[in-house]
Amino acid sequence: MPFDSACRAYQALAGLRQCRSRQIDYTFGRQWRDPITVNGRTITEKEFTEQSGKKPLANNLIRQMVKTVVGRYRYRAETARKENLTHGPLEAIKRANMLGELDCRMLEEFLISGCAIQRIVSERRPAGCGVWVDNVDPSRFFVNSFTDPRGCDIELIGMTHDMSLRELTGRFAPEGGDRAVNLRQAATGRHDTFGAATSPFGAPAPGRCRVVEVWTLDADTTLRCHDRATGHYTELQATDQRPELGDTVAVRSDTSLTWQCRWYLPDGTMIASYPSPWAHGSHPFVIKLYPLIAGEVHSLVADVIDQQRYVNRLITLIDHVIGTSAKGALLFPCDQIPRGHDIADIARQWARPDGVILYKPGDPGHTPRQLVNSNEPASAYHLLEMELKLMQQISGVSDALGGHATTDNSRSAALFEAQMNASGIALLDTFAAFDSFVDARDRKIAALIQNTSR
Repeated sequence: MPFDSACRAYQALAGLRQCRSRQIDYTFGRQWRDPITVNGRTITEKEFTEQSGKKPLANNLIRQMVKTVVGRYRYRAETARKENLTHGPLEAIKRANMLGELDCRMLEEFLISGCAIQRIVSERRPAGCGVWVDNVDPSRFFVNSFTDPRGCDIELIGMTHDMSLRELTGRFAPEGGDRAVNLRQAATGRHDTFGAATSPFGAPAPGRCRVVEVWTLDADTTLRCHDRATGHYTELQATDQRPELGDTVAVRSDTSLTWQCRWYLPDGTMIASYPSPWAHGSHPFVIKLYPLIAGEVHSLVADVIDQQRYVNRLITLIDHVIGTSAKGALLFPCDQIPRGHDIADIARQWARPDGVILYKPGDPGHTPRQLVNSNEPASAYHLLEMELKLMQQISGVSDALGGHATTDNSRSAALFEAQMNASGIALLDTFAAFDSFVDARDRKIAALIQNTSR
């Protein structure tokens, strides 16, 4: 059953969704949430650090790294747009969908999770009838296990939608009548458990109904019948009721692969089914998982999380050492306190810029002296600097790529440009993979334009 296969595909991506959630946390500054086990008890790193007497600090380098790469992509896209100003249906659709903004947000998702997914459909919406492009949240998406970077071995793909009852009936029972009533009852009758934990597709947003869109690549068998006596030719589907065929009728069976769409409620009730209505004959999704070596997904953010964690630990350690070191402590011998004064008077005089402290000269070893501890964690500073360099080397996002010129005047502009180009080479594969995703999306849009123009 397609619904059961969709459930298994969604559950199989639980690990990817969990990794994505962690990578989102690190990107947006929630960097002390990783669970650790201490004395048989599981707590977060933040709780453990606080219990150790330290204040957990975070210097969010990942967010700046992602913004730098997205900014570089915007610069590339804007430069290419100015050099290749074109007009036509495709450009009109890009402007209507604000694809420049959508693609930047999609690239941000691509850098964080390694997933770029868009859904392209031709339908009527409140903004008008035409071709629409939507970014798909990977937490709503499912697909069968595949290894081809082009997605040629995808046989099942889909996503979940949260709809209001009005949208649900408007989409799947536009004619109203008994069908709309039955569909509304099917949704509201299960309102308390609709999309609850018992459903493999999770819970919908409050006041919404969860609907599952499933596309499968099905084998469609066609019977081609030719009556040699009359010359009459007909085609029958294998599922159709087969009429009586005479001895003069030759029958040939042909099998083709077609994409079929089915919509389900979370309990498996199918509410719609139809073949692909578009000229490309395929599903509406465009997907790029990076790098998809042996079926694995590894994002740019995932590659630098370990360095970010170590940077956070080092700055927390440095802050703790500095905070607990003696700074400006005054050692004042008790027998040197002048008559008529106490240690509080000495402290006030010592803190004043023009303060004068009287004391009895005596043994040189017992004179007042100020203790200033310069025991800074030099090794921690060295490790911090090394981790920052490693983060740039691993990610390929250097200061030059972000437009930060060196303060060393001995370095020429040519050297700075060479460093920026080297950083661009480090990210070339990431940009090329995303560009291939955008090209595939544009081809699918072009096929929809061809379909709507007929």
